[in-house]
Amino acid sequence: MVTISSYRLATNQEQEEFVVLELQGDVTLVQSKTTGNFYATAMKANITSTFSEEVAATMLGKQLPGQIIKQECEPYDYTIPDTGETITLTHTYEYTPEEKPKPVKAKEFMEELSMNGVGA
Repeated sequence: MVTISSYRLATNQEQEEFVVLELQGDVTLVQSKTTGNFYATAMKANITSTFSEEVAATMLGKQLPGQIIKQECEPYDYTIPDTGETITLTHTYEYTPEEKPKPVKAKEFMEELSMNGVGA
């Protein structure tokens, strides 16, 4: 399970605002490569949404089935906020649901709506 821990506004290329949800995974223990000591951490990932800010605020604390996984990617630079140091990363974290949603074709969607008395 993952938890919606926060949200923020972002802007797309057309300068339209949208809400990004921050998801946090379960607590895991990680061993420091430097000291050998263990520390508690939780992976985080962001997903876009169609929610308004008001709806996003009501979603805080809600749990979703799935997990956050470490995914390899093209190298990119990241600046550590606390120190200002820039490092190169080759991974990102992304949310993966327990069950992948099946793609729905527009025709099937409209047929399903009309069977529910909602469609045209």
